[in-house]
Amino acid sequence: MRSALSILALVIVLAIVMLTAKKQMQAVKPPVSADPAASASSSALPQPEAVGRQVQDLLKQGEQRASEAE
Repeated sequence: MRSALSILALVIVLAIVMLTAKKQMQAVKPPVSADPAASASSSALPQPEAVGRQVQDLLKQGEQRASEAE
């Protein structure tokens, strides 16, 4: 009896976790558009070169602040 209740409790917890994960995944998913081209351009990821430049600029700023603090 005790093992049956333990298994039931695990199933209930698993169901709660799965429902929560489903809600989180729906919140993260981009909205669906009728035109795939419009959807791709509106939710396009930043270019890797732009991200690389931004990281380099931030590293330079950090170096400048560190040298000013000394």
